[in-house]
Amino acid sequence: MLRMYFLRQIILDTKVNPKKIPKNPENMVCSETPERSPGTEEDGVLWITDQGQRAQELLRFDCPVLAWLHEHNRDQNFSGVRYACENLEELDWDYMEKVYRRYMGIPWDILTTDRCLVRETRAEDLDALYEIYAEPSVTQYTEGLYPQRAQEEAYLKDYTENMYYFYNYGVWTICDKITGQVIGRAGFSNREGYENPELGFVIGVPWQGCGYATEVCEALLQYGKRELGFERVQMLVMPENTVSLHLAEKLRFHRENLMMWEGVLYERLVREL
Repeated sequence: MLRMYFLRQIILDTKVNPKKIPKNPENMVCSETPERSPGTEEDGVLWITDQGQRAQELLRFDCPVLAWLHEHNRDQNFSGVRYACENLEELDWDYMEKVYRRYMGIPWDILTTDRCLVRETRAEDLDALYEIYAEPSVTQYTEGLYPQRAQEEAYLKDYTENMYYFYNYGVWTICDKITGQVIGRAGFSNREGYENPELGFVIGVPWQGCGYATEVCEALLQYGKRELGFERVQMLVMPENTVSLHLAEKLRFHRENLMMWEGVLYERLVREL
């Protein structure tokens, strides 16, 4: 469940009259002409259209657009439109909120647990992340951040566009749900040569030993199965990292094999979802 909604209104602008429309019909407005003035009443609006030419017009106004594809518009040009659907009835408010956030560059909220919010990482998180990664015990078993902040900012920008936008998953920021304090990172990554997504996590020293890693990782595994369609997830843990090995076993991962990666020995653990 998303914690905060930026999307306030859906404008349905179609040639074909849909049999059913998305949920929250009280927020649905049918419009014939897009009159957008950035920064005025159009903020918080997502357009749904089944017309290629209209989609191009809206994109020129920097309007967030969701294309509705059906048998009558397969030959039309929807280039530049990031998201499309074939069944309006299946759309829900959370999905449309995510589409709106993508266009507006607003990070997605991924999930909440009893104590935490997991969301996409943003540049404002870097101060807290540099403090977390400054602890030698944190980088003993995992790669740190770039020494130069400008490098890390550039990497984060590329990561957002190439990982979050393309896969809709990645390594995310963990925050205290009440205070908003950044306490670590967790999420899924892809390792070359392996088809299974890989679960990883980092918890800042002040919050270690409090069960945050177990709480967040179990929620992420359920999210991976439910929202991302994962069937099998792996973890790579150095044999001397007994804390993470214990956590992996607690999360019901089983040891698959020992492997070398870039000259380092790892235990490869796997869990069926």
